[in-house]
Amino acid sequence: MIKIITVGKLKEQYFKDAVDEYLKRLLKYAKIELIEVSDENYDVFKTLDKEKDSILKHISDKDYVVTMEIEGKELTSIELSNKLNDIMINNSDICFVIGGSYGLHNDIKIRSNYALSFSKLTFPHQLFRVMLLEQIYRSFKILNNETYHK
Repeated sequence: MIKIITVGKLKEQYFKDAVDEYLKRLLKYAKIELIEVSDENYDVFKTLDKEKDSILKHISDKDYVVTMEIEGKELTSIELSNKLNDIMINNSDICFVIGGSYGLHNDIKIRSNYALSFSKLTFPHQLFRVMLLEQIYRSFKILNNETYHK
């Protein structure tokens, strides 16, 4: 099971369509659960604290947690597929966490088993959700030696 916890809801239909497409493609490989928690609108510290509480409600002790952090490790698509394979060998539940506009509370980062970065750039969370799903899909295609990855 792969859980993806995101702060904020998708608003634009084209992002919803893209997410739905990748979820449909991923059904062949894994059960995926998308969890949206509310994005808060307070000062940075109160916002991070409230978002932390909402995120932690959905993380269990048995989850292998991958936080999406700008300070995390950057991997190629092949390295990511190998990392996912290694995680899945020892863990039945993987949980990806995408933070809100202020990032992630330090307690979430401490709980994380692995900090992953797609770039030093900052992306809108709606777009990033699509990017993460696409890379997970690409990883499964690579692991199964199926045509897609170039």
